[in-house]
Amino acid sequence: MASENIIATDLDISDWPGLVDQLNRMLRLRTTPIGMKLFETVAAMEAIPRIRRPRHVHTTDQIVGQAARNGWTVGITAQDLVGAQCQTVIGLHPRDDDWLSGNRMAGVWYSDDAEASVHQHAMDVVPYGQFQAMAVSPLASGRLDPPDIALIYATPAQMILFINGLQWTGYKKLEWGCVGESSCADSWGRALATGEPSLSIPCFAERRYGGVMEDELLMAIPPGYLPKVIAGLEHLSRNGLRYPIPGYGVNNDVRAGMGVSYADT
Repeated sequence: MASENIIATDLDISDWPGLVDQLNRMLRLRTTPIGMKLFETVAAMEAIPRIRRPRHVHTTDQIVGQAARNGWTVGITAQDLVGAQCQTVIGLHPRDDDWLSGNRMAGVWYSDDAEASVHQHAMDVVPYGQFQAMAVSPLASGRLDPPDIALIYATPAQMILFINGLQWTGYKKLEWGCVGESSCADSWGRALATGEPSLSIPCFAERRYGGVMEDELLMAIPPGYLPKVIAGLEHLSRNGLRYPIPGYGVNNDVRAGMGVSYADT
């Protein structure tokens, strides 16, 4: 797993309630921002305060949903997950030949074995061998201090402003992929593996089993970026670029609106 990028700002990265309050103030998020953390031992995961352990077999989407939708702190091992597809993305199962074959997805999501295997090879996953457990928890609780990544669910309008805040300083073009089904590989799989902000369109399974709403996107991001995002959002807000984005009207003369932001328009 790549090292976390810590970006210095005036905001305290250890003030988890404060960071969440700032995000909610700027973006009015309706879904609880959560953290995710991998553990080298089961004992370390089980030592997290008020940790819940599943009584049933779940998908990782459900475990993430229990934190984001229910506000729970939940810890799992490979045995708590329904199969290798979920386990491999978070590094709890090897990316072996059987997994890479994608044979369980052939004829369901992809036309044949060859197409399914191409999909599996395209997924970003945490390398196997270092971790034995994973936990998720509301970010504001501070129980995973610090989490490896934060998971932020937002509407497209909220998400583009989140990205604009991220790009206020240190600009770079952000590029992501879409593997289709199993898009958890595009979000938490990629962010855990690379240490980079990773946006995804949550897939069928995340929406069916994880409670993700129809209009939500998911940003998985190392928490060290959050002060930078919030500082950027503050600057944008001072420029009148804030959420909710007010409608201007498709038939109005645009010069008056543009002139507020761009003086020479």
